[in-house]
Amino acid sequence: MNYTKTEQKLMNAMARMDIIDSHEHLPPENVRTSSPQDLFTLFSHYTKCDLISAGMDRSVWRGDTGWSWREKEYEGLFDYTLPLENRWKSFKPYWEQIRYGSYARAALLTAKMVYGVEDINDETYQVLSERISAENTPGIYRRILVDRCRIRASLSLSNSTDVERPLVPLMPSRIVTDFSSRDQIDPRFDGFSENLGVTIKNLDDCLEAIRRQLETWASGGCVGIKIRWNFNLPPDRASADEAFRKFFNGDRLVAASNNFEPLRNFLTHHVIDMSAELGLVLAVHAGMWSDFRDIDCKHMLTLAPAHPQANFDLYHLGMPSVRDCIVIGKNFPNVFLNLCWCHIISQAQTCSGIDELLDQVPVNKVLAFGGDYGRPVEKVVGHLHMARENFARVFSARIDRGLMDFDEAVHILKLWFWENPLALYRRLKVEI
Repeated sequence: MNYTKTEQKLMNAMARMDIIDSHEHLPPENVRTSSPQDLFTLFSHYTKCDLISAGMDRSVWRGDTGWSWREKEYEGLFDYTLPLENRWKSFKPYWEQIRYGSYARAALLTAKMVYGVEDINDETYQVLSERISAENTPGIYRRILVDRCRIRASLSLSNSTDVERPLVPLMPSRIVTDFSSRDQIDPRFDGFSENLGVTIKNLDDCLEAIRRQLETWASGGCVGIKIRWNFNLPPDRASADEAFRKFFNGDRLVAASNNFEPLRNFLTHHVIDMSAELGLVLAVHAGMWSDFRDIDCKHMLTLAPAHPQANFDLYHLGMPSVRDCIVIGKNFPNVFLNLCWCHIISQAQTCSGIDELLDQVPVNKVLAFGGDYGRPVEKVVGHLHMARENFARVFSARIDRGLMDFDEAVHILKLWFWENPLALYRRLKVEI
């Protein structure tokens, strides 16, 4: 991409900034390095959506819009018993259809910036695979995140607080709230009884066990709890008690069409209040994914004022409802706007959002970046480059129009990349 002089100056300034990566799904490093990696590592996350959309496995597609696909052709890309050239042949027709999108651009940038491969094509896929495999050794997280990206802490959603720096754990609320049947939750209840000293017989016991679990997570380094907030109502103790008795007696709880279930609703409200008491941030997925009408950022209009002491980190700028999300961030002091994932969903939509939130939202309310990747840690490099491009594009236009000067732009970007995440996630301790 060609940059104006002001854009290039801003790109250079951002390259010197330390960064808090505000959202990833990275597993412990040994999970990554103990598994084979090749070319298709770069297509193991969000590009999956574009490949399916382009027609891969269309003949067996069941109409899913989430992570429930298990189609043969896509999964075959990661069958290392098959020759690489056969997998490339299967992949190539769909690659030609998706290579111009933002998801694919992160892969192309990573191939170039990390592995020195200018393009992904018939002539390069084998050498790219070899280089990815060779790089898959202990220390890859530090080499990619710390040394190359200047990321000093990466807030990673995990099922455990046992992670190594620079990863810092966020824990999913579903572990302690999403119960549907007794046979599903017995192992968790046994864990509560054994590890937390609570024997669960009723809803109050359950709440006490959840509190102790949150305290254990916090003492283990957790800095936030991630929730996926759907349709909600105020907590109803009577309905929650009835639901608890049903599943504890062996009945299965079934959510309504809007994904509302009274026990989960009740427990999540309590998790929010407990987390606030412990200084844990509530990270909220909103917008993109599955039927995004169910996880609309506008649900925050009732959730945020119901919990005024909690701090909510609202993810993905609510895409595709960017303007709604911006107004929510503008109007509620306990809602912060996180641009994780945005930069690779659409650079154009993200730039529009950045420009509009500068008009409306106080500059202490924005978190600039989160790669939102799982397996392909190296794609954080490409994603971060795209994020810097987006900020350079928007801020340079404002500088050139006289709306701010260069030093003011750099000041705001330092807030967004570094100071705001540290101020919001006050349990976060960073080693520089």
